[in-house]
Amino acid sequence: MDVRVEIAREAGQELVDAFGRLLPQLSSRAEPLRHEAVERMVTSDANTVLIARSAHGIVGTLTLALLPLPSGLRGRIEDVVVDSAARGQGIAGLLIQEALRIAEKAGARTVDLTSRPDREAANRLYERLGFHARHSTVYRVEGFPADPAEKPLPAPAISP
Repeated sequence: MDVRVEIAREAGQELVDAFGRLLPQLSSRAEPLRHEAVERMVTSDANTVLIARSAHGIVGTLTLALLPLPSGLRGRIEDVVVDSAARGQGIAGLLIQEALRIAEKAGARTVDLTSRPDREAANRLYERLGFHARHSTVYRVEGFPADPAEKPLPAPAISP
């Protein structure tokens, strides 16, 4: 399969539809993204949304976040997903290699990603590409809406 990796520069309907098709393959809890949410991702200065395109359209995506922190510029790869019909053809590797190239060019000190242990093929790929497992604890707060405009957070309680 002939595939090229490119940066998504606009949130057209093709990209919105691709996220609608691909994200449920990554997470059963993924909700469809509205155009505004895709637009926010694509236009954010912190994000680079990469897409893998074949003759059949968008077959994969990855989001690279570059975060300027006190400890230096850090990269984070999120939501790597390749269409199930196109897996096993090196597409995820192409996406990740391009993300690493962009992060290195930007001066990132490190690039992190997370993956569930049951994603065995993905974890083998990450290790082949030079990632290594860190012994760290990841904490998460859940319950935020996908679109903050849908459900504003309550004001925090301030105690005297």
